[in-house]
Amino acid sequence: MDDQQTRPVPFRGGGFRPVAIRGVGLAVFVTLLLLAEWGTRTGWISALTLPRPSDVVATFGELWTSGMLFKHLVPSLTRLAVGASLGVAVGVSTGILIGLFSYIRSGLVPLVAALFPIPKIALLPLFVIWFGIDEGSKYALIAFGTFTPTVVATYGAVDNVDRTLIRMGQSFGMGWFSIVRKIVLPGAMPGILSGLRISLAIAIILLVAAEMLGAEYGIGAYILEAGSLYDLERLFAGVVILSLLGVVVSTVIGAIEKRLLSWRV
Repeated sequence: MDDQQTRPVPFRGGGFRPVAIRGVGLAVFVTLLLLAEWGTRTGWISALTLPRPSDVVATFGELWTSGMLFKHLVPSLTRLAVGASLGVAVGVSTGILIGLFSYIRSGLVPLVAALFPIPKIALLPLFVIWFGIDEGSKYALIAFGTFTPTVVATYGAVDNVDRTLIRMGQSFGMGWFSIVRKIVLPGAMPGILSGLRISLAIAIILLVAAEMLGAEYGIGAYILEAGSLYDLERLFAGVVILSLLGVVVSTVIGAIEKRLLSWRV
């Protein structure tokens, strides 16, 4: 009886801690490509609806050798970097201020709530009128589209910081600035970075929309041209570039999370 009472109970579950299993995602991706290749070659999938993956790869080779890949990619990356940086910087700053100060929260939360549900693509003609059809309107659209979800994610993350930790800091005599720097911001960082994943995905979507209007070069302009010519190989090549861009952005944020949130167990 004593042995049964003192026997340790094994911990069940991993505490929701994700375990990286290498190769599974790549295997799923390769399997889907092989199925698509088999389906298009056998006629089970119509060539009018889905091009062969091998033809899309050949299109990538043509883009690379002709130099058109970087001619379209560099302007898109520049627009994405400038617009998203502006939106994220202003959004994070505004979200932190909303989370920390009641007067700013009372004044800005209704405004953010009114702006958030507006389809940002619908504002592109307005931005063209305000900033012109050149780069200014594209930067503004991406920045505005990134700003609103970043604000919401940031002040929500600040609100979710454990108040017990703040009271503990106060009991140890920490000042307001020290509490914000050492407790509030580190505690809100997981929520802020999670919000950035969504914000940057929206930025990529708006990048394509902005480049479809008045852009000679860019991934969006390339996709629009391919679609108007019903060139599925080029169209899917552009879509794959956007997908890879999203994967790169997610990987970068993951690396930032790993570095900044190393304190999490």
